[in-house]
Amino acid sequence: MTHSLIETDRLILRSVDGANDFEHWANLLSDAKTMQYLTGEPMDRALAWRNMATVIGHQQIHGYSFMSVIEKATGQWVGRVGPWFPEGWPQPEIGWAILPAYTRKGYASEAGAACIDYAFKTLGWAEVCHVIHHENIASMKTAEKLGSTRWRTMNGIPGVTDAQCYVYGQKKKDV
Repeated sequence: MTHSLIETDRLILRSVDGANDFEHWANLLSDAKTMQYLTGEPMDRALAWRNMATVIGHQQIHGYSFMSVIEKATGQWVGRVGPWFPEGWPQPEIGWAILPAYTRKGYASEAGAACIDYAFKTLGWAEVCHVIHHENIASMKTAEKLGSTRWRTMNGIPGVTDAQCYVYGQKKKDV
């Protein structure tokens, strides 16, 4: 069962629906350009299925996870964005991946901002980070647009990549 968690002006962020989201998920993770900065290699359908199952399992373990991002105007699945903190991550993260047909529309930053707000107000996080491949200029710009700054460098992410990554982040602002 899926339900909306967050709505923005243009987007609905809802829980991942394994039955209805898989084709889109597989398309996203099979795209070489998208995966260049995530795992380094595109995923076949079997690996994409396992990745989606991991996200659904993360939801069961932590009570939060990446969410499917739906474009309100069309009802189209455009990507996955959300809070994430698997084993090996430096700290809780807000991450994003958007289908190539929907990039450069501000969806990652719109959904990312809503997820940061959700992490601070609903999940009670004191800070968020974004782990970004050192060559992923677009995601660095998105992180900066969200108000995050570069905090440090990591030499890879266990189980994901050996590539150098930057950790961007921000602390919850006292109101």
